[in-house]
Amino acid sequence: MLVLFAAAMLVSGTLLFLVQPMFARMVLPLLGGSPAVWNTAMLFYQVVLLAGYLYAHGAERWLSPRQQRVLHIGVLLLPAIALPIGVPAGWTPPGGANPVPWLMATLLLGAGLPFFVVSTSTPLLQAWFARTSHPSAANPYALYAASNAGSMLALIAYPFLIEPRLSLRMQSLSWSAGYAALILLIGCAALLSWRAPGSSPSAEPRRDVVMVRRPLAFTRRLWWVLLAFIPSSLMLSVTMYMSTNIAPFPLLWVVPLAIYLLTFVVAFGSRSLVARIGARRGLPWLLLPLLVSMLADAVQPMRILIVMHLLAFTLVALVCHDALAQDAPDTASLTEFYLWLSVGGALGGVFNALIALLVFSSVMEYPLVLMLTALVVRIVPDGADAARETGPGSRLRRALTSTRFLDVAAPLLLVPLVPLLHRAAQELDIGSGATMRVQSLVIPALICFTFAERRLRFALGLAALIAGSVSFERDRHVLLTERSFFGVSRVMTTASGRFHALSHGSISHGAQSLDPARRREPLTYYTRTGPAGLLIAARQALGPTPQVAVVGLGTGSLACYRREGERWTFFEIDPAVLRIATDPKYFTFLRDCAPDARVVLGDARLSLMNAADHAFDMILLDAYSADAIPVHLMTREALALYRRKLAPGGIIAVHISNLFFDLEPVVGALAADAGMFPLVNGERSLTYEESRLGKVTSEWMVLAGTLKDLEALRLSAAWRPVRTASPIWTDDFASTLSALR
Repeated sequence: MLVLFAAAMLVSGTLLFLVQPMFARMVLPLLGGSPAVWNTAMLFYQVVLLAGYLYAHGAERWLSPRQQRVLHIGVLLLPAIALPIGVPAGWTPPGGANPVPWLMATLLLGAGLPFFVVSTSTPLLQAWFARTSHPSAANPYALYAASNAGSMLALIAYPFLIEPRLSLRMQSLSWSAGYAALILLIGCAALLSWRAPGSSPSAEPRRDVVMVRRPLAFTRRLWWVLLAFIPSSLMLSVTMYMSTNIAPFPLLWVVPLAIYLLTFVVAFGSRSLVARIGARRGLPWLLLPLLVSMLADAVQPMRILIVMHLLAFTLVALVCHDALAQDAPDTASLTEFYLWLSVGGALGGVFNALIALLVFSSVMEYPLVLMLTALVVRIVPDGADAARETGPGSRLRRALTSTRFLDVAAPLLLVPLVPLLHRAAQELDIGSGATMRVQSLVIPALICFTFAERRLRFALGLAALIAGSVSFERDRHVLLTERSFFGVSRVMTTASGRFHALSHGSISHGAQSLDPARRREPLTYYTRTGPAGLLIAARQALGPTPQVAVVGLGTGSLACYRREGERWTFFEIDPAVLRIATDPKYFTFLRDCAPDARVVLGDARLSLMNAADHAFDMILLDAYSADAIPVHLMTREALALYRRKLAPGGIIAVHISNLFFDLEPVVGALAADAGMFPLVNGERSLTYEESRLGKVTSEWMVLAGTLKDLEALRLSAAWRPVRTASPIWTDDFASTLSALR
């Protein structure tokens, strides 16, 4: 019996967490590859999971065991009308509008019903098992660990085994087959437990968890919600950080989620007191360096930072989930316990995917929840109150040295200390950029570390570091920070004071000189002596290019290559970027160079479908969210669309500069598959004078239908043939792991 129930829980957990990366992968291309797609999808799943647990709790409370079984078998058959899982045909996101409502509706129609039904199985199966006479029935929480183990294995298998080998269509069909197996397993479990509905009076109580049998007070339920909220919010924050700075692909989605589930397995399975104490005591050693790196905007060394983020999240989730396991109620309140856990998880999703997006102009939810962690989680036992003194002035001294007073006063001293140290570092000229900001935070962080024995003092110390780091914005000369569904865009004046620059995440997306004589000069990746400038000049030298399409607006730098009589059309998915590029306080490329340029809001592929065939003499692809790959713009189907819109003799140019992925073989393989001729030009170094004038190394590829169209570039030693050792990416199959450097 135990094996049957464990198998049903394992399959249920596997199916539940295969839906998430699979469906997000299906819908991701429609929204420009934004990391927020995953966070919004996670919010949807958490809300549906809450609905599933509410159903299970209602069935457990108001129906007899046999009525539950009959009802649930009927509910299990409902998803047959919605399988196989997929994006509804003909659904496209609204151009320029907030895509969150559209995405939630798509998730509801495409995957909502199957996900809801599978989510109900976990608490119901445990409740059924708890009523049997099996010797392990008194500890049904062990089955929860088995379910999470299956979910974790499914998440790890998706990027390494499933996505690289199966198309999305085959993934969906395989999931349907797995769901049929789940119906069979749950049916057998229902039948078996139907015959033995009574619990065993001789069943042994749980030995590894103290079963607290006091009444469920409101504060206890609130405590469950809070402990579930913190790991849920941090999981989404870590995912957003990695997806924004690297790429929104399933491996980076599932790693934090797999860790989240693993901590459930450890907490509700066989737990170690040493591991619990180690996690609590290790938190200050990770929370402070992590917070310092975020406040300083440090992005290198990326591998070490990612490990730091994941390790800190692991410890926080382990501590919170262990506290939940320690406070788990008896089996009579099992479904309610899971219901409140799902409430906390859903609130974490609401906070990150909705509230933070509306309230914060930057990603402030991450450090704020770290501060909440320090306040809620008992990192080390609080110190004893100060010893009483006697003698003249003892009352005043006790007040000034009392732990309660110092819990507030000591952290307040850190607030002015951070900008003072930063100003001193600037005066001494020790380092620059993120290095200087890190140096300014080291001493305050070490002082904050001494607060770890007092939860309130430590939490306020973290808050003081956050407050003190606000001065960095002034020193970085940040002119504007705007957040949208597609990320955080920031306009700043460079350290030299000679340029306005636009950044998205940690990656620059263009700059403009403040010198009136150079206002119309494209800079960074788009200079006239760089690959972009050379290929545009070469194409224009061959003849007129009356129609030009640019995918990705940025600062509008490329507009200054427009010649008299040319019509340029920009395709931009993020309304915030359009507002920034057209605001003369920040950038004037569009106004000065192409005032009649047309800007189309929305996903470029969807927008290009509405353009006339053979309309463009040149298509320039430069669409990045931070440094993330726009996968859906680099598939066989996407290239076929570009060719259909390309005029005879036209060229397609692709910006492939990337810190983490080698895109040359990917685009080269697509060109070979389409019978096109590609060349690549990648700058590796710059002179000091080029850097001073605002140039940045870049790598561009150009594709043409005939060699004649590339004749001018072929004569230049800077352009070379392309490597093509890569699998062909399609809308149905694209393994980004193959492109990792």
